[in-house]
Amino acid sequence: MTGVPMGAGPLHSAAGRATGISSSAQVRAVLGPTNTGKTHLAIERMLAHASGIIGFPLRLLARENYDRMVARKGAGAVALITGEEKIIPPNARWFSCTVEAMPLDRRVAFVAVDEIQLCADPDRGHIFTDRLLHARGQVETMFLGADTIRPLLRRLVPGIEIDHRPRLSHLAHTGVTKLTRLPPRSAIVAFSAAEVYAIAELIRRRRGGCAIVMGQLSPRTRNAQVALYQDKEVDYLVATDAIGMGLNMDVNHVAFASLSKFDGTRMRPLTPAEIAQVAGRAGRGLRDGTFGTTGMCRPLSEEVAEAVEEHRFDPLTRLSWRNSALDFSSPDALLSSLGRSPPLPELTAGHEASDVLALASLAANPEIRTLARSRAATRLLWESCQIPDFRKLGDESHIRLCARVFSYVMRDGRVPPAWMEGQIAAFLRPEGTIDSLMHRLSGIRVCAYIAARPDWLRNAQYWQDRTREAENQLSDALHEQLTARFVDRRAATLIRRLDEGGADDLLSAVTAQGEVLVEGHAVGRIAGLDLLAEGIDVPDRRLLMRAARRAVRTEIPRRVHVLAHAPDSCFDFAADGRHLTWEGVNVARLRRGHHLLHPRIEVLDNPLLDNVQRERIRERLAEWLGRHVREVFAPLFAAQAAMPDDPALRGVVHRLMEGAGLTPLERHEERSRGLRGHLGRLGIRIGQLALFMPALMKPRGMRLRAILTCAHMETEIPDLPAPGRISVPHDMLPALFMDRMGWMRAGPVRIRVDIAEKLITELTRQTRQHPVPLSHALASRLSIRRDAIQAVLKGLDIHVRPSRPMSPEQFGPPPPAMLVGRLRRKGSSGASKPVSARHSRQERTHEHGSPKGMQVVARRPAIREDHPFAALAVLRNRRP
Repeated sequence: MTGVPMGAGPLHSAAGRATGISSSAQVRAVLGPTNTGKTHLAIERMLAHASGIIGFPLRLLARENYDRMVARKGAGAVALITGEEKIIPPNARWFSCTVEAMPLDRRVAFVAVDEIQLCADPDRGHIFTDRLLHARGQVETMFLGADTIRPLLRRLVPGIEIDHRPRLSHLAHTGVTKLTRLPPRSAIVAFSAAEVYAIAELIRRRRGGCAIVMGQLSPRTRNAQVALYQDKEVDYLVATDAIGMGLNMDVNHVAFASLSKFDGTRMRPLTPAEIAQVAGRAGRGLRDGTFGTTGMCRPLSEEVAEAVEEHRFDPLTRLSWRNSALDFSSPDALLSSLGRSPPLPELTAGHEASDVLALASLAANPEIRTLARSRAATRLLWESCQIPDFRKLGDESHIRLCARVFSYVMRDGRVPPAWMEGQIAAFLRPEGTIDSLMHRLSGIRVCAYIAARPDWLRNAQYWQDRTREAENQLSDALHEQLTARFVDRRAATLIRRLDEGGADDLLSAVTAQGEVLVEGHAVGRIAGLDLLAEGIDVPDRRLLMRAARRAVRTEIPRRVHVLAHAPDSCFDFAADGRHLTWEGVNVARLRRGHHLLHPRIEVLDNPLLDNVQRERIRERLAEWLGRHVREVFAPLFAAQAAMPDDPALRGVVHRLMEGAGLTPLERHEERSRGLRGHLGRLGIRIGQLALFMPALMKPRGMRLRAILTCAHMETEIPDLPAPGRISVPHDMLPALFMDRMGWMRAGPVRIRVDIAEKLITELTRQTRQHPVPLSHALASRLSIRRDAIQAVLKGLDIHVRPSRPMSPEQFGPPPPAMLVGRLRRKGSSGASKPVSARHSRQERTHEHGSPKGMQVVARRPAIREDHPFAALAVLRNRRP
């Protein structure tokens, strides 16, 4: 809002001649860093005068100081004027306002403007500069702010008296601190809602909760959140830089989570003066404060930190300015006057504000131009364009709203009640997320701004009450949402007690469900024999767990007794195969023992167990494991028990015991084939590749063999092939492990030993009399590629004679590859021994031809004349 100078008088300087400044009244500036008592001094001075107006940079500040003034002078003597809220008693003498809403047409004895250094702000600075140049009290005028504006004050306001007030307490830089290590009564500052929410969530999980302060909050929500902090229900505050503008709270440390902010057009780094403005919230009165960085924020440089500590900053060289002597003869003339150049070199044009952008857009609208033909209409258009864009949607919806309000007032004289009711109803929905509630509050603020204009609405007081009620409902809902999401009161109380007195006096207990409570707060649960921390994660977790362990001192012996007498069904192997579980929780680990079937059991480290309890647990687990191994490998132990008194048989069974029912066949064990009948009766098969028990090649036996083998090898159990797999790539798992598991190497793959032995036996039987064609069905049977079948058979020592190409004069399909039989193997003496003498002779004849000097004539069987294929014999006999 713009107006005429208060207490205007004769002009005495270049600045006065250019701007209309009056020098007849006393003009003072009280400058200095934060925590100097400047605002308190200004309010005291104002209340000592018969009347006064003080302007603050934030609605929150105006409301806060209004409440203080009401407590001093009574509600009937104090007024509150902001863009969205007007409380003006008939006999009001003192006014608490936002700088934009200061009533410049009211003559009062005292005028003050807080944070006057905001004159340099490119967005709002022109409002502060206008107040600096034009706003005057009849008796006294006071400007409050930082020392950086001192040189410009002397040049722009001749004769001004400048007082410097030192900070009442010391401000020290402490460097970087982790978020989880910040001391209580800390404020963490971020510059976006997303950052604020993320930090608040972390603080809730690690320290019990925090309060939230952002510029978008309504005074009611902000006050409720600050009350959480001030009443010490939480010890942390997460805020935007809104706390830097005079919001006084009990903060000991300010931690910056970021050192850059979005200024409306781009991300830019904070200036040292801006850092000092926010950091100065730490330490109030005579109590010292500290500041630093936290989270992912880079550390402050030594130069900046020193400048903040000593309050040394570069002075301002330019103030933002916009012409306030406006020409309302037409929209075009108004735009021209708004674009007038600054009259002094110390003044500069700021960013193009939203009201000017809205005016430029509406001035180009033919319908609006038709309505805005008089000075009064143009003034109304300008006032409509000054409706704040609280929602910041980034589209033209706000411009359309300004146009609608202007059109209603011009055509009907007032904004229709139905339209106002519809706007309020659209936003008055107290359910939803935090972001949706904040968006609706912004919409209600726009409605409140319109309701605060009695010349725009009939029964304006009703609409002011209506919007205030809607804002209160949304504010309460927002406060509840913020508290529910970011505050755990019980956890915060528990952490505070830990900070104050340790864990010895905390009450702790264990519920029947195994939940561990400390001071009524669930901090963990007993899983098996261990205490698992859950719920909150705090830096003093050690103290918390000490209190929790005290509660389980009687519970652990009871659980050890239950484990020692538990049925075998309560025990099992863990998914990793290296741990033993009780009721699904790991309690011990398998280690290498003196024998594959007898691994060593090591009870997991647990400070809640003593040595006697550990041994009791180990003995019970060993008892279960022994029974389980005997149950799964029952055929093996039965063979051991039924073994006759024969040294050769004892050796075979001993080797099977060492391999858990399987061992590769060594060359010198060819003589063991003579024991085939005895071994078969014991369930043992001696094959071409290995000695094994087919009963133990089933999934259950394979799984237990893998567990025992990995424990013996001191390795983690790998992902085993699926139970139905017949072949796997040869390099799928370590070779030694695959050998011990019974997966035999066959060229590019490994085949399970029982399948491989069955295949070798079958193919040997088929080729006993003569070679047979190679069937491609073997590839599907072994789950391998067709082009790999010959390499696989070669890996099993089965010879395949490849297909020979046909001569050009021959017709028909090419002859197939032939299975010749199993190749020679070296016996115990090292001499070559054919598997089949007949096959060996046939192989030599086919591969090497006839002996020298001899001709081999193939005998062809005679074909009977009545044979169905007798006619084909003629063709065969004609072949050379």
